[in-house]
Amino acid sequence: MTILVTGASGFIGSYIVEEGLRRGYEMWAGMRGSSSKSYLQDERIRFAHLDLSNPQKLQAQLEDYRQQMDGKKWDVIVHAAGATKCLHEEDFFKVNTQGTRNLVEALQAADMVPERFVFISSLSIYGAIRETPVKTAKSGSPWIYSPILDADTPQPNTAYGRSKLEAEKYLQSLPDFPYTILRPTGVYGPREKDYFLMASSIAGHVDFAVGYQPQEITFVYVMDVVNAVFGCMQAPNALRKAYFLSDGQVYHSRRFSDLLQQEMGVKCVLHIKAPLWFLRVVCKIASRWSKITGKMSALNNDKYHILSQRNWQCDIEPARRDFGYNPEWPLERGVKAAVEWYKQEGWL
Repeated sequence: MTILVTGASGFIGSYIVEEGLRRGYEMWAGMRGSSSKSYLQDERIRFAHLDLSNPQKLQAQLEDYRQQMDGKKWDVIVHAAGATKCLHEEDFFKVNTQGTRNLVEALQAADMVPERFVFISSLSIYGAIRETPVKTAKSGSPWIYSPILDADTPQPNTAYGRSKLEAEKYLQSLPDFPYTILRPTGVYGPREKDYFLMASSIAGHVDFAVGYQPQEITFVYVMDVVNAVFGCMQAPNALRKAYFLSDGQVYHSRRFSDLLQQEMGVKCVLHIKAPLWFLRVVCKIASRWSKITGKMSALNNDKYHILSQRNWQCDIEPARRDFGYNPEWPLERGVKAAVEWYKQEGWL
């Protein structure tokens, strides 16, 4: 089986390429010509330089790669390319929405639609919903919110989430197009940089959190996402459907930082919890400064909505049922692996 992974130089994409090679597949790394190949060193990898911003050029590139494959086409395409941070809101839609449309239309024009098109979306398309407590916390059942369901109406509160939702709607509008959509919650692990910022803060003996209303969060380790990709790509029951991905557990807001502190062996940490209005002000100032300097900040308006959202629970039972999704990396195991990698690579 031949598989093209777009965004192959990125965090999730590079792991998908590695796992495909391990499983004996012919793996193509789709990426821009300027992208780093730091995590794509295996000599078996075939590279496809794709310009998702230029439809005409993209079609010509696809036709060229089809010639290289003696007229064949990729059996599966995993579309993992996308932008999670942008200086300007419209850039999310240029990359995540229009880039997806350009790729699909070029595949159709070049007669290269695969047997399955796996789109990496995000739980963020749903936004801050189900945030009214429906239960009373008890010792055996501490959670007060109900999980987000596929049947819920998406109300994305970030430009990133809106751009991913528009890409999903486009795929769903195509008659008979063979897509499967995966919507992971917060993905972490080695090579990931956003959660590493928390580890870096813990190393500096400071843990910063916001909001006083209870927050119930979910995570998914990168290899559980990767295994979901390979699990769904040939599953007949997963055709033209969308699925949430998490590790199957729910955590209180401080659990991740507590595990980081434990695995890093940091003895004393100052835990600071600020009100949401303070975060709002800081993010607005940071966003304006980014536009002035042209440099992206870790704090911005999207980040405010992400950090302020109280309920990140989601229902993964459909993924279990339709393609045997079985998360193997609870937070304790995943954080341990991530911290070990940070130390080995000199990040910590």
